[in-house]
Amino acid sequence: MKKIEIIWRELLFQATEKGNRQFTQKDLAQIFGFSTSTIFQTLKVPRQMGAVRVTGRNFVVEDPEKLLYHWASVRNLQKDILFTTHVDIPIFEIEGMMPPNVTYGGFSAARKIMGQAAADYDTVYVYAESISDLKMRFTFKKGRTNLVILKADPYISRYGQITTLTQTFVDLWSLPSWQAKDFVNELKEKINGFLS
Repeated sequence: MKKIEIIWRELLFQATEKGNRQFTQKDLAQIFGFSTSTIFQTLKVPRQMGAVRVTGRNFVVEDPEKLLYHWASVRNLQKDILFTTHVDIPIFEIEGMMPPNVTYGGFSAARKIMGQAAADYDTVYVYAESISDLKMRFTFKKGRTNLVILKADPYISRYGQITTLTQTFVDLWSLPSWQAKDFVNELKEKINGFLS
């Protein structure tokens, strides 16, 4: 995931799940170890579209929904794929056998966030630093892909063992499967609940 997306994830997490919409560039730079010029660049397009308003020392996320859809439209999940494989066991067993150092994404994260699945799904997406722990737990086989391992960024664990509500939305938005749309619609309702 690009640095710019790491910052957008934090802004959207704070704005939706924590109710905090005011930030300073300096604080974000310190939290993530990025330069203030990186933070400034991160805000350039959101400022132009009115999603973010910069004041004297602070900036405010004025329209989280605009930022969310912008991120969703530029997210390239394919670039984060470390490994795809087939595991010859049911989906829920695959999820249950995951090592503790992975972060659930995609359908699995949405099911955990919502408490149920919006539709049946046949692929597990997880973020991991490497595939070594997963190789010890699963036998990878040839066949239709049902396990996708995505490269974890250094800050994803800040949010727990599942992707944030907005990252889950954005990741599912970028998937071509019909099931993803059902999940996206449910997640959008939950996001709207936080923003209203």
